[in-house]
Amino acid sequence: MTHRRSLLLAPFVLAGCSVLPDRPYVETTRFPLEPRRPGAPRRGRGRRTLLIRTLQAGAGMETRNLQVIRPDGTVSLDFYAEWAAPPAEAAEQSLRRWLIDSHLFSAVLAPGSRVTPDFILEGELTALAASQRDGVARAELTLLLMNDRNGRLVGQLVTEGTAPLPGGTATAPTPEQAASAMSAALGNALASLEQALARYA
Repeated sequence: MTHRRSLLLAPFVLAGCSVLPDRPYVETTRFPLEPRRPGAPRRGRGRRTLLIRTLQAGAGMETRNLQVIRPDGTVSLDFYAEWAAPPAEAAEQSLRRWLIDSHLFSAVLAPGSRVTPDFILEGELTALAASQRDGVARAELTLLLMNDRNGRLVGQLVTEGTAPLPGGTATAPTPEQAASAMSAALGNALASLEQALARYA
């Protein structure tokens, strides 16, 4: 009886033992997506107001992991390097801050504001990746601009920005290089958007 009991317990004893080798812990590095306007903010202030609605994440933009496009065109996600916030959320905050500093509008409003805006801007972040295939980082926003006074669509805006990768197409960028280049690309996209919005301010 004692022998049979020991045989029954053996699988449970073995189950607590691991035969897999220990893997070294790799800490996840988080990067802020915070493009900075070159130079000082513009002087003056426009007369009209702009409401920026919540920026949505386009296809493939839901993940925080840094995206690198390999030379063969496939997308690599770095699971140990990610944005400090969801990229669409961070891009929205950057867009809001950028347009506030532009002084194109008398006020840049957030959802829930009691102020009736002159214009409403809404859309999504459609691209944010470092492309080793092209040697650049690329950011793209697809936006709709509406006149809230008459309810009419003013136009659809697709704004894109790029920034070079230090290694070009020769070497894969490090996470630090990829994050820095993508932030710069988003900044260039926002600068292009600012120029497009100037006619409506």
